[in-house]
Amino acid sequence: MFKLTIYLFIFIVFLFAFAIVAVLYGLYEFYSPVGGIQAKTIEIQNGESVKEIGKNLAEQSLIKSSFWFEAYVWLSKNQSNLQAGKYSISPTSSIVQITEMISHGQVTESDIWVTIPEGFTQKQIVARLVEGGLDIAKNINTATIDNFGTDYQFLSDAPQKANLEGFLFPDTYKFKEDVSLQEILTKMLDNFDRKLTPQMRQDIAGQNRSIFEIVIMASILEKEVKTTNDRKIAAGIFWKRVNDKYPLESDATLSYIFGDTQARHTQEQTKIDSPYNTYKYIGLPLGPIDNPGLDAIGAAIYPQESDYYFFLTKPDTGEAVFAKTLEEHNLNKAKYLK
Repeated sequence: MFKLTIYLFIFIVFLFAFAIVAVLYGLYEFYSPVGGIQAKTIEIQNGESVKEIGKNLAEQSLIKSSFWFEAYVWLSKNQSNLQAGKYSISPTSSIVQITEMISHGQVTESDIWVTIPEGFTQKQIVARLVEGGLDIAKNINTATIDNFGTDYQFLSDAPQKANLEGFLFPDTYKFKEDVSLQEILTKMLDNFDRKLTPQMRQDIAGQNRSIFEIVIMASILEKEVKTTNDRKIAAGIFWKRVNDKYPLESDATLSYIFGDTQARHTQEQTKIDSPYNTYKYIGLPLGPIDNPGLDAIGAAIYPQESDYYFFLTKPDTGEAVFAKTLEEHNLNKAKYLK
């Protein structure tokens, strides 16, 4: 009798431990996502059973097992709440989140996500938007500053007939499929308006510079140098040259003219007659050469003073190499730009 009691006690303890492990494992299955980087769209048809929905989710690798999906749906009493429709489900979503989404009918909207990298030109932005399915973006080139000048103070000192190059702020945007051209541009300009803080605007005015001039400089820095520190030093050099009426000699401006990505250009190319040629003409080019990010804009506003007057960028690493004299700069060119 005593042994029987002991065996019964061990059995109950074992059963209790097993139940705890089962519950913990179940909670893990309910709340842990499969993992991954690509969201997937799944369509649930009217009349589909919980088992069929679970099977489809498992086949799309959005859940590990249809069993645990079915179990959670029944335990949460959502078996009659699952709604038909198209759902965009991230692989970082858990069974709990997926069930919540489907039971509340959080169907996928017709959204288009587009990422505009820092330094993209307006032409590249148009191509990226069209590639994403927004054909209306082909008409961006018809938009000019005067179409928006009264809506945005930061455009007030820009040439009214200039295009929006420089002000289409790089970021990730969400658009509806039927979005209008006005809505696309407004979203990007609104973003620029938010990013350029009141303090930045005040500091620009205190330097007796215009926002348009700052954006032009930032667009050059975006292409010429990569790190924040290098950009600030390069900005100090370029502003010094502007004040000294010495050519900026930026190959990035030549690349804008020729539509290339070359770090260096030929002697003949540096002679091209263009208001964007900073080898031929003193001062800033006619307008921005790309759409700079916040880091480059910040460097243009807050340059770092130094004794340097020249610099180059190593082709292999993108690291900037600075020089105080032309002789030192020529030695650097011979060393790094072979």
